[in-house]
Amino acid sequence: MICRILGPRAGRRCLAAVGVVLAVAVAGCGSDDSSTSASTSPDSGDTIAVGVLHSLSSFMAISEVSVKDAELLAIDEINAAGGVLGKQLKPVVEDGQSDWPTFAEKAQKLISEDKVAVTFGGWTSASRKAMLPVFERNKALLYYPVQYEGLEASPYIFYTGATTNQQIIPGLEFLKEELKVKTLFLVGSDYVFPRTANKEIKAWAKANDMKIVGEEYSPLGNTEYATTINKVKKANPDAVFQTINGDSNVAFWKQFSNAGLDAKKLPVISVSTAEDEVRGVGIKNIVGQYVAWNYYQTTPGERNAKFVKAYKAKYGSDRVTDDPIEAGYVAVHLWAKAVEKAGTTDVEKVKQASKGLTYDAPEGKVTVDGSNQHIYKTARIGKLRPDGLIDTVSESDEPIKPDPFLKTYDWAEGL
Repeated sequence: MICRILGPRAGRRCLAAVGVVLAVAVAGCGSDDSSTSASTSPDSGDTIAVGVLHSLSSFMAISEVSVKDAELLAIDEINAAGGVLGKQLKPVVEDGQSDWPTFAEKAQKLISEDKVAVTFGGWTSASRKAMLPVFERNKALLYYPVQYEGLEASPYIFYTGATTNQQIIPGLEFLKEELKVKTLFLVGSDYVFPRTANKEIKAWAKANDMKIVGEEYSPLGNTEYATTINKVKKANPDAVFQTINGDSNVAFWKQFSNAGLDAKKLPVISVSTAEDEVRGVGIKNIVGQYVAWNYYQTTPGERNAKFVKAYKAKYGSDRVTDDPIEAGYVAVHLWAKAVEKAGTTDVEKVKQASKGLTYDAPEGKVTVDGSNQHIYKTARIGKLRPDGLIDTVSESDEPIKPDPFLKTYDWAEGL
């Protein structure tokens, strides 16, 4: 999947199961009126209310606050250009509090009480799965802006982050083809995304003569990685595949470095650590390591330069952009384009108008796949440089068609 190699400058516990069950139960206590969003047209007044739902507190705030900021930037840009359907967008911001039942509660509030036309939000797969039945029951739209493990396609969710074949698989192919990795250790947070992703990684590894020599999980919000790192050192793998989320990244990378490990001694590829997290991690603890995403602040092009400039102008010159930040920004613009095309915020008509919709995004041209509501994305492997930014060292020749259920891979049968 990765077709071109570039020079260094070129280019708390596993809450998932319990949390999702609780979220569905809590959401079920809300309105069961599936016509909630259809009975009152969100675009009938002078403004159009849109929901912005992210963790603004607790352990996921390190990542999600910046995505919220990007979505608000996009809303500001759209309003400055005349709004949508001639009306100004009015964001209704809610805090998911890094708690999956709270995400479900807030999603129902946005739909039933605030009468939003759409919601942009979530980060963890646990939060998304908690919200999914709420949006499906109410026939309301969620735009989810973060890479995830795939194996899902809801008719009421648009996925603007990468699915498995656009990030995880290219990352594995890079390890095998470019770093010649034969043994791999898996380290992740203990919830839906890392466990499902690692199940996929193990299936790929088995089919590609790569041996998994260890697999360790820790609770979200965990700050103690000494035992995990000792197990990694004892297993002596060629590389580590890291799927840790939230502020646990800070603890992991600092303790990894303190244990005498660095990119030269033990390369790590992460699919959850981006430029924004690096600010907390400290670049000296992660310099030279690898990440797999679809966008970096350094991605070339006039469109990205304009985006980075606008983001820094609004939030400060010390702020950075990264993949989920860009995907949140893209989500808002894609929805607005679909509404203008449909001539209404009606959910079913917006969905229809979105099929095949293209957008000149900071990451490059993206296209909505009408069959699964994911978007075509370019896979990019990056390497952390000393200033905390990321250089692309390998990328796909063109945007990759999303395949969330891995139907094009024989090794994925039975997942």
